Amino acid sequence: MSDLSENFVIEDFSGYDFEDLKNVTDGPTNEITYTCKNDSSQLHLFHTVFQPLVYGVVFLVGLTGNGLLLTVLLKRRRNLRITEIYLLHLALADLLLLFTLPFAVTEGVAGWFFGNFLCKILGLLNRLNLVCGSLLLACIGFDRYLAIVHAIPSLQTRRPKTVHLTCAVLWLLCLFVTIPNTVFLSVEKEKNNTSRLLCSYNIHAIHANNWMLTSRFITHLLCFFLPLAIMGYCYTSVIITLCQSQRSLEKQGAIRLALLVTLVFCLCWLPYNITIFMDTLVVFGAVSEENCHARDTLKQVIIVTESIGFSHCCLNPILYAFIGVRFRRDLMQLLAKIKCLRVCLSGGRTKTFHRVSVSEAVTTTTSNQYI
Repeated sequence: MSDLSENFVIEDFSGYDFEDLKNVTDGPTNEITYTCKNDSSQLHLFHTVFQPLVYGVVFLVGLTGNGLLLTVLLKRRRNLRITEIYLLHLALADLLLLFTLPFAVTEGVAGWFFGNFLCKILGLLNRLNLVCGSLLLACIGFDRYLAIVHAIPSLQTRRPKTVHLTCAVLWLLCLFVTIPNTVFLSVEKEKNNTSRLLCSYNIHAIHANNWMLTSRFITHLLCFFLPLAIMGYCYTSVIITLCQSQRSLEKQGAIRLALLVTLVFCLCWLPYNITIFMDTLVVFGAVSEENCHARDTLKQVIIVTESIGFSHCCLNPILYAFIGVRFRRDLMQLLAKIKCLRVCLSGGRTKTFHRVSVSEAVTTTTSNQYI
C-alpha cells in the first residue's frame, strides 16, 4: 500500500508484487511482465504534497462543520426530531472518518509507525464510518420519503425510539461487515524499501486477497449503489409529491434541495467507484497496464477521486443542516453565547447587544424543522 487511506478505503493491491499474485493459483492473476521498483517522482509528489494539502483542508473544514452540528444537536439531545437523530449519527460517523485522515497522510509521507494495534483499529474505523455514513444518508432520504409521500401511514414508524433502534441496528450491521479488516490488516516492511513500514492486508495470504476483493464489492454496494438507489427513488417520489402540492415557495426550495443532495452524492463518489472498479479489472487481468507509468497514473487518479469522495464529509452539514432555518438560529445562539462569554471574561460590556442579536435570530425563524 502506498498510504493508509488506500488500505482502509480503496484496498489497493499496490503493496503486493504482481509476481507473488501470479504464483498463487487460487487467487486473481495478472499477465503483467514488468516490475515497478520505486514510485515515480510524480506519484511521490502526490503523496507528499497533493494528498496532505487536500486531506488537510477536508479535515479542518469537516471537523469544523460536523463539530458545530454535533454540538448544536447534543445541546438539545432530549428534544431531537426524527431527521435530527439521523443527523446526529451522521455527524459522528463523519467525524470518526475524518480522524483517520491524518494517519493516512502520515503514512503517505513517512510510512506507518503507529504500531499494529492502531493499524487494525484505524482500518476498522475508516471502513465502518464510511459505510455507516453512506447508509445514514439513505436513511435520511427514506425518512423524508415517509414524512412527505406517506405522511399519515408513517407516523408509527417515525417515532424517536424506532429511529434510535434503527441507527443502533445500522451501526451493528456496518460493524459486522467491516470487522474482518482487523483480521487481515497488519504492519509490514515495504517490498522495495525495507526502511519504510506500511499498514496493509498482509495476514493469511490468499485469504487477505479475497477479503480485499470482497471489501471492494461492499464498497460499491453499501457505500454507493444502494444509497444512491434509495436516495434517487425517495427524492424522486418527494419531488413528484411536492409538485402536486399547493405550497409553491416551500415546494421550490425542497425540490432544489432534493436534487442537490442526490447530485452532490453522485458527483463525489461516482469517480471513486469507477476508478477502483478499473483497478479491480487490472488486478484480475481483464484490463492490462502497459507500463509503470500507466500504473502510477491509475494510483494518482485513485488519490484524486478518493479526495473528492472524502470531501463529501464537509458538505453533509451544509446540505442537511446549515441551510435549515432552525439550525441557523441555534448556531447563532451558540456562537453568541460563546462570544458573549469571552467578552464578559475580558471585562467588556456588550451583553445587551448579544441578547438583541439572539432575539432577532429567534424572531426571524419561519420553520420548525431542519430542511
